[in-house]
This record gives sequence, structure tokens and C-alpha cells, in this order.
Amino acid sequence: MNQRGPLCVLTCYILWGLLPVFWKTLAAVDAFYVLAGRIVWSLVFITAVLALRRGFSAVKEAAADRRELGRLTLAGAFVCVNWGSYIWAVNSGHMLDASLAYYMNPILAILLGTMVFHEKLTRLQWLSVAVTFLGLAVTIVRYRQIPWVALIIGGSFAVYGAIKKGVQTEAGVSVFFETLALSPFALAFMIAAELRGAGAAGVLHGAQWLLLPAAGVVTTVPLLFFARGIKTTPMTLSGILMYINPTLQLLISVLVYREAFTATHAILFGFVWSGLLLYLAAGAVKERREKKEGTPCV
Repeated sequence: MNQRGPLCVLTCYILWGLLPVFWKTLAAVDAFYVLAGRIVWSLVFITAVLALRRGFSAVKEAAADRRELGRLTLAGAFVCVNWGSYIWAVNSGHMLDASLAYYMNPILAILLGTMVFHEKLTRLQWLSVAVTFLGLAVTIVRYRQIPWVALIIGGSFAVYGAIKKGVQTEAGVSVFFETLALSPFALAFMIAAELRGAGAAGVLHGAQWLLLPAAGVVTTVPLLFFARGIKTTPMTLSGILMYINPTLQLLISVLVYREAFTATHAILFGFVWSGLLLYLAAGAVKERREKKEGTPCV
């Protein structure tokens, strides 16, 4: 197996896991303004990358396909929800919810797969889904509220992934169109916020202004690593490596930013981790069975 592929994927997940530290540096700025800046500067950065790669022929091809363009625009809308809720969670003391969201994401994704793509689950996979949702039920009873933050972050990313299943465009061009569709609204929001005195002026000073364009870099670079590495990385290995991201977020939230890890958090995470172990076990059993039957694993 080519080792560069898994190394690129690993780098992506580590960068995503460390990303809350970056968003914390912008905690004084309104979360929606940060989101708007992230969209605009991501477009600027990916445009520069495509120019260096001479990748605008692929941009023209995608632009000529109306259905592909529609899928990319819809993907942009959902990734906007994901980015915005994630930034708000990190900068509002809900980093644990952000971590939980990405532990829950595989379970939400396979549940979405059964409803949208009519994928069939094994009994062990259904059990993993049931265990995860039992943890949510226990949390609702104890907290007397639904963990909306984690569900919105994890759910929006699961839907984004489902939309991307039908996208043929390569990652860089996809990010270009996703951010291009959102940038006019994002730029208008930033200008309106500055005119109202609710933007970054008066909050950021000197070199701190560089954090806004840096948001485009820290958004795009992990995606480029992922796009390069996933082509030669087995999906099972990629799935296991993915948990580095929420694990780093969990450790950072508790050890660095001192968010309270309560008994309810422990119960919920315990159920979710159990569901993940069952999910991974189900994948291993399925792969072993397919190898035994001589069927190629997908």
C-alpha cells in the first residue's frame, strides 16, 4: 500500500482536530462574521491554488453541467451550516458538542444511507445505530433537552457527504464552486456588519487582521490533503483515522479550555463510543465475509 496516501489523510484529520485552537483566536469576533470571512477567503485561496495548478479547464467543465452545478451549490449550503454551527460551538464553550458531532457522524451517515440510498445494514450495524440513539435518549432524559448543537453539526456534515457522493468534480474545483455560490451573500453580510459596527473593525488590531485570510488557508489545506490521500487509502483505514479529529477536539476542550466533562457527557460519549466500536466491528465482519466469498470490497 502506498504510504503517502494514508499520511495525507492522517495530516488532514490532525489539522481538523487542531482547528478549534485557530477559531478560538477569533472568539471576540461575531461567529457569523467569522463564517462569512471563512467563505470569502476560502474562495480567494482556492482560486489561487487552481490558478497555480492551471485547473480552470475543470472549472469550465463543471460550470457547463447544470446538474453538477446544482449539486455543488446545495453542498455549499450544507457546508455553510456545518462551518457556521461549528465556529459558534467552539467560540461559545460548546467544543465538547463539536467533538461529539464528529463521533456521531458515521452513525448519522449510515442512517442517512438507508433512507436516501436504500443501503442495507447488517444486524450489527443496526445495533450500532440503536446504541448511539439510546445514548441520545439517556442524555435527553438527564438534560431534559436535545443536544441540538451536536446534531446540527454532525447532521449537516452527513448530508453534505451524501450530496458529495453524487459529485464528479475533483475536490479543489468542488470547494471553488461551493464557496463561489456563498461568497456574494457572505461578502454582503461582512459589509453590512461593518456598517452597523458589528464587524471586525475595533475588535481586531494590527496583525490580527491576518487571521481572516488565514481562515481560508486553514479551511482549504486539509481538504487538499484529504483529496490527495483518499485515492490510495483504504476506506476502512480512513474510517479509523477519522476518529483522531474528534479525539483531539475532546482533549483540547477539556485539557486546554477547561470545559466541564460532566457525568452526562461521560454517559453519552460512552454510548457513542460503544456504537462506534460496533460499527467498526460490523465493517470488519463484512469485509472478512466478502473476502471469504471472493467478492471485492467496496
